[in-house]
Amino acid sequence: MANRREFLKRLTTLGAVGAAAHLTRFGLMSAHAQSSPSYRALVCIFMNGGNDANNMIVPISTAGYNSYTGVRGPLALAQASLLPVSTSSNTPYGLHPRLVNLQQLYNQKKAAMVFNVGTLVKPTTKAQYQNGGVPLPRNLYSHSDQQSQWQTANPTVAGGTGWGGRVNDVVAPNTPFPAGVSVSGNSALLAGAIAGGVTISPGSNFGLNSFGNQKAMDARFTAMQQILTFDSGVQMIGASEGVLSNALKAAQEINQALTSGTPLKTVFPNTGLGQQLAQVAKVIQVRGALGMDHQIFFASMGGFDNHSNLIQDQDPLLQTLDGAIGAFQAALGELAVEQNVITFTESEFSRTGNASATSGSDHAWGGHHLAIGGPVKGGDAYGTFPTLALNGPDDVSNRGVWLPSSSLDQYAATMASWFGVPDANLGTVFPNLPNFATPKLGFA
Repeated sequence: MANRREFLKRLTTLGAVGAAAHLTRFGLMSAHAQSSPSYRALVCIFMNGGNDANNMIVPISTAGYNSYTGVRGPLALAQASLLPVSTSSNTPYGLHPRLVNLQQLYNQKKAAMVFNVGTLVKPTTKAQYQNGGVPLPRNLYSHSDQQSQWQTANPTVAGGTGWGGRVNDVVAPNTPFPAGVSVSGNSALLAGAIAGGVTISPGSNFGLNSFGNQKAMDARFTAMQQILTFDSGVQMIGASEGVLSNALKAAQEINQALTSGTPLKTVFPNTGLGQQLAQVAKVIQVRGALGMDHQIFFASMGGFDNHSNLIQDQDPLLQTLDGAIGAFQAALGELAVEQNVITFTESEFSRTGNASATSGSDHAWGGHHLAIGGPVKGGDAYGTFPTLALNGPDDVSNRGVWLPSSSLDQYAATMASWFGVPDANLGTVFPNLPNFATPKLGFA
Protein backbone atom coordinates (compact mmCIF):
# COMPACT_ATOMS: atom_id res chain seq x y z
CA MET A 1 0.00 0.00 0.00
CA ALA A 2 2.84 2.39 0.83
CA ASN A 3 4.48 1.75 -2.55
CA ARG A 4 1.14 2.20 -4.31
CA ARG A 5 0.54 5.53 -2.57
CA GLU A 6 4.04 6.69 -3.45
CA PHE A 7 3.54 5.68 -7.10
CA LEU A 8 0.25 7.56 -7.33
CA LYS A 9 1.78 10.54 -5.57
CA ARG A 10 4.54 10.69 -8.14
CA LEU A 11 2.05 10.41 -10.98
CA THR A 12 0.07 13.37 -9.71
CA THR A 13 2.87 15.74 -8.76
CA LEU A 14 3.11 18.85 -10.88
CA GLY A 15 6.71 18.05 -11.68
CA ALA A 16 5.90 14.59 -13.06
CA VAL A 17 2.60 14.65 -14.87
CA GLY A 18 0.48 17.64 -13.91
CA ALA A 19 2.86 20.01 -15.65
CA ALA A 20 3.18 17.74 -18.64
CA ALA A 21 -0.61 17.46 -18.93
CA HIS A 22 -0.67 21.22 -19.15
CA LEU A 23 1.55 20.91 -22.22
CA THR A 24 -0.85 18.73 -24.14
CA ARG A 25 -2.87 21.73 -25.30
CA PHE A 26 0.27 22.90 -27.12
CA GLY A 27 0.93 19.48 -28.59
CA LEU A 28 3.97 17.40 -27.71
CA MET A 29 7.12 19.37 -28.15
CA SER A 30 9.71 18.46 -30.72
CA ALA A 31 12.98 17.19 -29.34
CA HIS A 32 14.67 19.03 -32.20
CA ALA A 33 13.04 22.42 -31.59
CA GLN A 34 15.41 25.36 -31.55
CA SER A 35 15.30 28.50 -29.48
CA SER A 36 15.45 31.87 -31.16
CA PRO A 37 18.76 33.76 -31.30
CA SER A 38 16.83 36.55 -29.56
CA TYR A 39 16.28 34.47 -26.42
CA ARG A 40 15.35 36.55 -23.38
CA ALA A 41 14.66 35.58 -19.79
CA LEU A 42 13.62 37.34 -16.58
CA VAL A 43 14.51 35.76 -13.23
CA CYS A 44 12.70 37.02 -10.13
CA ILE A 45 14.22 36.42 -6.70
CA PHE A 46 11.53 37.10 -4.10
CA MET A 47 12.74 37.82 -0.56
CA ASN A 48 9.83 36.69 1.60
CA GLY A 49 9.26 38.44 4.90
CA GLY A 50 10.15 41.98 3.90
CA ASN A 51 13.85 42.63 3.33
CA ASP A 52 15.28 45.54 5.31
CA ALA A 53 16.68 47.45 2.33
CA ASN A 54 17.89 50.24 4.62
CA ASN A 55 20.93 48.10 5.42
CA MET A 56 21.29 46.63 1.94
CA ILE A 57 22.15 50.00 0.33
CA VAL A 58 23.50 52.79 2.54
CA PRO A 59 24.53 56.36 1.65
CA ILE A 60 28.16 56.86 2.66
CA SER A 61 28.80 60.52 1.97
CA THR A 62 29.43 62.34 5.24
CA ALA A 63 25.97 63.91 5.28
CA GLY A 64 24.24 60.79 3.99
CA TYR A 65 25.85 58.45 6.50
CA ASN A 66 25.11 60.84 9.36
CA SER A 67 21.43 60.86 8.35
CA TYR A 68 21.49 57.08 8.13
CA THR A 69 22.94 56.60 11.61
CA GLY A 70 20.54 59.19 13.01
CA VAL A 71 17.58 57.12 11.81
CA ARG A 72 18.96 53.62 12.32
CA GLY A 73 20.52 54.01 15.74
CA PRO A 74 21.61 50.54 16.96
CA LEU A 75 20.78 49.05 13.55
CA ALA A 76 23.42 51.12 11.73
CA LEU A 77 26.25 49.20 10.08
CA ALA A 78 29.79 50.50 10.57
CA GLN A 79 30.77 52.71 7.66
CA ALA A 80 34.10 50.95 7.24
CA SER A 81 32.31 47.61 6.74
CA LEU A 82 30.23 48.77 3.78
CA LEU A 83 31.28 47.91 0.22
CA PRO A 84 31.65 51.20 -1.68
CA VAL A 85 30.02 51.81 -5.06
CA SER A 86 29.38 55.04 -6.89
CA THR A 87 26.71 56.31 -9.28
CA SER A 88 27.20 58.13 -12.58
CA SER A 89 26.77 61.39 -10.63
CA ASN A 90 29.59 60.30 -8.28
CA THR A 91 27.24 59.88 -5.32
CA PRO A 92 28.77 57.26 -3.01
CA TYR A 93 26.80 54.38 -1.54
CA GLY A 94 27.78 51.29 0.37
CA LEU A 95 26.43 47.80 -0.17
CA HIS A 96 25.92 45.45 2.76
CA PRO A 97 29.25 43.78 3.71
CA ARG A 98 28.02 40.39 2.49
CA LEU A 99 27.23 41.54 -1.06
CA VAL A 100 30.74 41.01 -2.42
CA ASN A 101 29.64 39.44 -5.72
CA LEU A 102 27.06 42.15 -6.27
CA GLN A 103 29.66 44.84 -5.66
CA GLN A 104 31.84 43.23 -8.32
CA LEU A 105 28.93 42.94 -10.76
CA TYR A 106 27.97 46.56 -10.09
CA ASN A 107 31.50 47.77 -10.76
CA GLN A 108 31.50 45.70 -13.98
CA LYS A 109 28.32 47.59 -14.94
CA LYS A 110 26.30 44.37 -14.78
CA ALA A 111 24.10 45.41 -11.85
CA ALA A 112 22.04 48.48 -10.98
CA MET A 113 20.46 49.82 -7.81
CA VAL A 114 16.80 50.84 -8.03
CA PHE A 115 15.78 53.08 -5.15
CA ASN A 116 12.62 53.23 -3.05
CA VAL A 117 10.22 51.04 -5.05
CA GLY A 118 6.82 50.06 -3.70
CA THR A 119 3.24 49.26 -4.59
CA LEU A 120 1.33 52.37 -5.66
CA VAL A 121 -1.95 53.01 -7.46
CA LYS A 122 -0.81 56.44 -8.64
CA PRO A 123 1.81 59.02 -7.66
CA THR A 124 1.22 59.85 -4.01
CA THR A 125 2.40 62.61 -1.69
CA LYS A 126 2.78 62.37 2.06
CA ALA A 127 -0.17 64.75 2.52
CA GLN A 128 -2.36 62.66 0.22
CA TYR A 129 -1.42 59.51 2.10
CA GLN A 130 -2.32 61.10 5.43
CA ASN A 131 -5.61 62.70 4.34
CA GLY A 132 -6.79 59.90 2.05
CA GLY A 133 -6.53 62.05 -1.06
CA VAL A 134 -5.57 59.14 -3.36
CA PRO A 135 -6.40 55.43 -3.53
CA LEU A 136 -3.83 53.31 -1.74
CA PRO A 137 -2.85 49.64 -2.04
CA ARG A 138 -4.96 47.26 0.02
CA ASN A 139 -3.58 46.30 3.44
CA LEU A 140 -0.27 48.03 2.91
CA TYR A 141 1.67 46.39 5.71
CA SER A 142 0.29 42.85 5.41
CA HIS A 143 2.74 40.15 4.33
CA SER A 144 0.28 38.09 2.30
CA ASP A 145 -1.42 41.04 0.62
CA GLN A 146 1.83 42.75 -0.34
CA GLN A 147 3.42 39.52 -1.55
CA SER A 148 0.42 39.06 -3.81
CA GLN A 149 0.47 42.65 -5.03
CA TRP A 150 4.16 42.56 -5.89
CA GLN A 151 3.48 39.48 -8.03
CA THR A 152 0.20 40.62 -9.60
CA ALA A 153 0.77 44.39 -9.92
CA ASN A 154 -2.86 44.75 -8.92
CA PRO A 155 -2.82 46.65 -5.62
CA THR A 156 -6.52 47.33 -5.15
CA VAL A 157 -8.08 43.87 -5.48
CA ALA A 158 -7.17 40.41 -4.26
CA GLY A 159 -6.04 37.69 -6.61
CA GLY A 160 -6.01 37.88 -10.38
CA THR A 161 -3.33 37.03 -12.88
CA GLY A 162 0.34 37.77 -12.28
CA TRP A 163 2.22 40.48 -14.11
CA GLY A 164 4.72 37.91 -15.39
CA GLY A 165 1.85 35.80 -16.70
CA ARG A 166 0.36 38.82 -18.46
CA VAL A 167 3.76 39.60 -19.97
CA ASN A 168 3.86 36.05 -21.34
CA ASP A 169 0.28 36.43 -22.60
CA VAL A 170 1.60 39.18 -24.88
CA VAL A 171 5.06 37.88 -25.75
CA ALA A 172 4.86 34.08 -25.46
CA PRO A 173 1.22 32.95 -25.26
CA ASN A 174 1.51 29.59 -27.05
CA THR A 175 4.83 27.90 -26.51
CA PRO A 176 5.91 24.23 -26.60
CA PHE A 177 6.86 24.46 -22.92
CA PRO A 178 5.27 26.86 -20.39
CA ALA A 179 7.00 30.24 -20.56
CA GLY A 180 6.67 30.71 -16.79
CA VAL A 181 8.80 28.42 -14.62
CA SER A 182 8.83 28.46 -10.82
CA VAL A 183 11.56 26.67 -8.90
CA SER A 184 9.93 27.68 -5.60
CA GLY A 185 6.41 26.28 -5.56
CA ASN A 186 3.31 27.93 -6.95
CA SER A 187 3.79 31.56 -7.93
CA ALA A 188 1.12 34.18 -8.56
CA LEU A 189 3.66 36.06 -10.67
CA LEU A 190 3.49 33.50 -13.49
CA ALA A 191 -0.28 33.03 -13.75
CA GLY A 192 -1.55 34.32 -17.08
CA ALA A 193 -4.90 34.30 -18.83
CA ILE A 194 -3.38 32.42 -21.76
CA ALA A 195 0.22 31.55 -20.98
CA GLY A 196 0.79 28.91 -18.35
CA GLY A 197 3.31 28.32 -15.63
CA VAL A 198 4.98 25.20 -14.32
CA THR A 199 6.79 24.24 -11.12
CA ILE A 200 10.06 22.31 -11.09
CA SER A 201 11.61 21.36 -7.80
CA PRO A 202 15.37 22.01 -7.66
CA GLY A 203 17.34 18.92 -8.64
CA SER A 204 14.29 17.16 -10.07
CA ASN A 205 12.90 16.60 -13.52
CA PHE A 206 9.62 15.69 -15.18
CA GLY A 207 10.29 11.99 -15.53
CA LEU A 208 8.79 9.22 -13.42
CA ASN A 209 11.70 8.41 -11.14
CA SER A 210 12.32 5.17 -9.33
CA PHE A 211 11.29 5.01 -5.71
CA GLY A 212 13.81 2.47 -4.51
CA ASN A 213 13.48 -0.47 -6.88
CA GLN A 214 13.94 0.24 -10.58
CA LYS A 215 12.54 -3.15 -11.64
CA ALA A 216 9.38 -2.57 -9.67
CA MET A 217 9.10 0.93 -11.06
CA ASP A 218 9.52 -0.30 -14.65
CA ALA A 219 6.84 -2.94 -14.09
CA ARG A 220 4.41 -0.35 -12.73
CA PHE A 221 5.15 2.00 -15.60
CA THR A 222 4.52 -0.79 -18.13
CA ALA A 223 1.27 -1.65 -16.41
CA MET A 224 0.21 1.99 -16.52
CA GLN A 225 0.91 2.12 -20.26
CA GLN A 226 -1.15 -1.02 -20.79
CA ILE A 227 -4.04 0.50 -18.84
CA LEU A 228 -3.86 3.64 -20.92
CA THR A 229 -4.03 1.69 -24.19
CA PHE A 230 -7.01 -0.40 -23.05
CA ASP A 231 -10.18 0.49 -24.94
CA SER A 232 -12.77 1.00 -22.22
CA GLY A 233 -15.54 1.88 -24.64
CA VAL A 234 -16.51 4.85 -22.45
CA GLN A 235 -15.95 8.15 -24.24
CA MET A 236 -15.15 10.27 -21.18
CA ILE A 237 -12.78 7.69 -19.71
CA GLY A 238 -11.12 7.25 -23.09
CA ALA A 239 -10.55 10.99 -23.40
CA SER A 240 -9.03 11.14 -19.94
CA GLU A 241 -6.77 8.22 -20.78
CA GLY A 242 -5.62 10.11 -23.87
CA VAL A 243 -4.73 13.18 -21.85
CA LEU A 244 -2.76 11.18 -19.30
CA SER A 245 -1.05 9.14 -22.01
CA ASN A 246 0.03 12.32 -23.80
CA ALA A 247 1.11 13.75 -20.48
CA LEU A 248 3.33 10.75 -19.78
CA LYS A 249 4.84 11.01 -23.24
CA ALA A 250 5.40 14.74 -22.81
CA ALA A 251 6.98 14.10 -19.41
CA GLN A 252 9.43 11.67 -20.99
CA GLU A 253 10.32 14.17 -23.72
CA ILE A 254 10.81 17.00 -21.23
CA ASN A 255 12.94 14.75 -19.07
CA GLN A 256 15.09 13.90 -22.09
CA ALA A 257 15.57 17.61 -22.77
CA LEU A 258 16.54 18.38 -19.18
CA THR A 259 19.03 15.51 -19.06
CA SER A 260 20.53 16.37 -22.46
CA GLY A 261 22.59 19.30 -21.24
CA THR A 262 26.27 18.96 -20.41
CA PRO A 263 26.79 19.30 -16.64
CA LEU A 264 27.71 22.87 -15.79
CA LYS A 265 31.20 23.58 -14.50
CA THR A 266 29.89 26.38 -12.31
CA VAL A 267 29.52 25.24 -8.70
CA PHE A 268 26.40 26.58 -7.01
CA PRO A 269 26.16 27.06 -3.24
CA ASN A 270 24.41 24.24 -1.40
CA THR A 271 21.66 26.58 -0.22
CA GLY A 272 17.97 26.65 -1.07
CA LEU A 273 18.35 29.65 -3.35
CA GLY A 274 21.62 28.35 -4.79
CA GLN A 275 19.95 25.11 -5.85
CA GLN A 276 16.92 26.95 -7.21
CA LEU A 277 19.10 29.09 -9.46
CA ALA A 278 21.08 26.00 -10.48
CA GLN A 279 17.80 24.53 -11.73
CA VAL A 280 16.99 27.76 -13.59
CA ALA A 281 20.38 27.60 -15.29
CA LYS A 282 19.71 23.99 -16.28
CA VAL A 283 16.38 24.89 -17.89
CA ILE A 284 18.00 27.82 -19.71
CA GLN A 285 20.72 25.50 -20.95
CA VAL A 286 18.17 23.25 -22.72
CA ARG A 287 16.03 26.12 -24.07
CA GLY A 288 16.68 24.93 -27.62
CA ALA A 289 15.41 21.41 -26.94
CA LEU A 290 12.36 22.94 -25.24
CA GLY A 291 11.78 25.28 -28.18
CA MET A 292 11.82 28.41 -26.01
CA ASP A 293 12.86 31.96 -26.81
CA HIS A 294 11.20 33.79 -23.88
CA GLN A 295 11.00 32.58 -20.28
CA ILE A 296 10.20 34.07 -16.88
CA PHE A 297 11.47 32.30 -13.78
CA PHE A 298 10.47 32.62 -10.12
CA ALA A 299 12.77 31.79 -7.21
CA SER A 300 12.50 32.79 -3.58
CA MET A 301 14.01 32.64 -0.14
CA GLY A 302 12.51 33.35 3.26
CA GLY A 303 13.62 34.59 6.65
CA PHE A 304 13.48 38.35 6.11
CA ASP A 305 10.78 39.12 8.69
CA ASN A 306 13.41 40.45 11.10
CA HIS A 307 11.45 42.08 13.93
CA SER A 308 14.40 41.34 16.20
CA ASN A 309 18.15 40.81 15.87
CA LEU A 310 18.24 42.38 12.41
CA ILE A 311 21.99 42.78 12.06
CA GLN A 312 22.77 39.19 13.09
CA ASP A 313 19.89 37.57 11.19
CA GLN A 314 20.05 39.51 7.93
CA ASP A 315 23.78 38.91 7.55
CA PRO A 316 23.58 35.21 6.49
CA LEU A 317 20.48 35.90 4.41
CA LEU A 318 22.26 38.46 2.26
CA GLN A 319 25.30 36.20 2.08
CA THR A 320 23.05 33.46 0.69
CA LEU A 321 21.50 35.89 -1.80
CA ASP A 322 24.89 37.14 -2.94
CA GLY A 323 26.44 33.68 -3.29
CA ALA A 324 23.55 32.37 -5.35
CA ILE A 325 23.50 35.40 -7.66
CA GLY A 326 27.27 35.24 -8.12
CA ALA A 327 27.14 31.57 -9.15
CA PHE A 328 24.13 32.14 -11.40
CA GLN A 329 25.84 34.96 -13.28
CA ALA A 330 28.91 32.76 -13.70
CA ALA A 331 26.70 29.98 -15.11
CA LEU A 332 25.07 32.39 -17.55
CA GLY A 333 28.55 33.36 -18.73
CA GLU A 334 29.42 29.69 -19.13
CA LEU A 335 26.26 29.23 -21.22
CA ALA A 336 27.02 32.39 -23.26
CA VAL A 337 23.63 33.92 -22.42
CA GLU A 338 24.75 36.61 -19.99
CA GLN A 339 23.44 39.25 -22.40
CA ASN A 340 20.05 37.56 -22.58
CA VAL A 341 18.97 37.39 -18.93
CA ILE A 342 17.93 39.94 -16.30
CA THR A 343 17.75 38.83 -12.67
CA PHE A 344 15.89 41.10 -10.27
CA THR A 345 14.81 41.23 -6.65
CA GLU A 346 11.36 41.65 -5.15
CA SER A 347 10.11 41.72 -1.55
CA GLU A 348 6.70 42.60 -0.18
CA PHE A 349 7.99 45.74 1.55
CA SER A 350 11.07 47.16 3.22
CA ARG A 351 11.19 47.86 6.94
CA THR A 352 11.13 50.80 9.31
CA GLY A 353 14.12 53.09 9.44
CA ASN A 354 14.27 53.03 13.22
CA ALA A 355 14.70 50.04 15.48
CA SER A 356 12.12 47.93 17.25
CA ALA A 357 12.43 47.29 20.97
CA THR A 358 14.23 44.03 20.19
CA SER A 359 16.86 45.42 17.80
CA GLY A 360 14.90 44.59 14.68
CA SER A 361 12.71 46.61 12.34
CA ASP A 362 9.03 46.49 11.53
CA HIS A 363 6.87 46.43 8.41
CA ALA A 364 7.21 49.49 6.20
CA TRP A 365 6.74 50.35 2.50
CA GLY A 366 9.22 51.55 -0.12
CA GLY A 367 12.54 49.73 -0.45
CA HIS A 368 15.57 49.37 -2.69
CA HIS A 369 16.06 46.61 -5.25
CA LEU A 370 18.71 45.19 -7.54
CA ALA A 371 18.63 44.41 -11.26
CA ILE A 372 21.47 42.23 -12.53
CA GLY A 373 22.61 41.06 -15.94
CA GLY A 374 24.27 41.96 -19.21
CA PRO A 375 21.21 43.85 -20.54
CA VAL A 376 21.12 46.09 -17.43
CA LYS A 377 22.57 49.59 -17.70
CA GLY A 378 24.61 48.88 -14.64
CA GLY A 379 27.05 50.71 -12.46
CA ASP A 380 24.38 53.27 -11.68
CA ALA A 381 21.30 53.99 -9.58
CA TYR A 382 17.75 54.65 -10.74
CA GLY A 383 14.84 56.27 -8.96
CA THR A 384 15.07 58.64 -6.01
CA PHE A 385 16.67 57.81 -2.68
CA PRO A 386 14.43 58.86 0.24
CA THR A 387 15.33 61.60 2.67
CA LEU A 388 16.48 59.67 5.74
CA ALA A 389 14.74 61.61 8.49
CA LEU A 390 12.07 60.48 10.94
CA ASN A 391 8.93 62.54 10.29
CA GLY A 392 10.76 63.88 7.23
CA PRO A 393 9.22 64.53 3.80
CA ASP A 394 9.39 60.85 2.78
CA ASP A 395 8.33 59.30 6.10
CA VAL A 396 4.57 58.69 6.24
CA SER A 397 4.83 57.72 9.91
CA ASN A 398 7.28 58.70 12.59
CA ARG A 399 9.41 55.57 12.22
CA GLY A 400 10.95 55.81 8.77
CA VAL A 401 8.21 54.27 6.59
CA TRP A 402 9.40 55.55 3.23
CA LEU A 403 6.77 56.66 0.73
CA PRO A 404 7.79 54.97 -2.57
CA SER A 405 9.17 57.34 -5.18
CA SER A 406 8.90 54.66 -7.91
CA SER A 407 6.07 52.22 -8.36
CA LEU A 408 6.28 48.48 -8.84
CA ASP A 409 4.58 49.09 -12.19
CA GLN A 410 7.44 51.28 -13.40
CA TYR A 411 10.06 48.85 -12.10
CA ALA A 412 8.41 45.83 -13.73
CA ALA A 413 7.46 47.65 -16.94
CA THR A 414 11.11 48.54 -17.49
CA MET A 415 11.95 44.84 -17.65
CA ALA A 416 8.77 43.87 -19.49
CA SER A 417 9.63 46.36 -22.23
CA TRP A 418 13.11 44.87 -22.63
CA PHE A 419 11.53 41.40 -22.62
CA GLY A 420 9.46 42.31 -25.67
CA VAL A 421 6.17 43.86 -24.57
CA PRO A 422 5.37 46.73 -27.00
CA ASP A 423 4.81 50.12 -25.40
CA ALA A 424 1.21 50.02 -26.62
CA ASN A 425 0.59 46.90 -24.50
CA LEU A 426 2.29 48.00 -21.28
CA GLY A 427 -0.89 49.64 -19.98
CA THR A 428 -2.75 46.35 -20.44
CA VAL A 429 -0.13 44.37 -18.56
CA PHE A 430 0.15 47.04 -15.84
CA PRO A 431 -3.27 48.71 -15.52
CA ASN A 432 -2.02 51.48 -13.21
CA LEU A 433 1.03 52.33 -15.30
CA PRO A 434 -0.75 55.12 -17.27
CA ASN A 435 -1.08 57.00 -13.96
CA PHE A 436 2.69 57.61 -13.97
CA ALA A 437 4.25 60.22 -16.26
CA THR A 438 7.43 58.15 -16.66
CA PRO A 439 6.40 54.57 -17.40
CA LYS A 440 9.93 53.12 -17.43
CA LEU A 441 12.89 53.74 -15.12
CA GLY A 442 15.59 53.31 -17.76
CA PHE A 443 17.81 50.63 -16.22
CA ALA A 444 17.18 48.16 -19.07
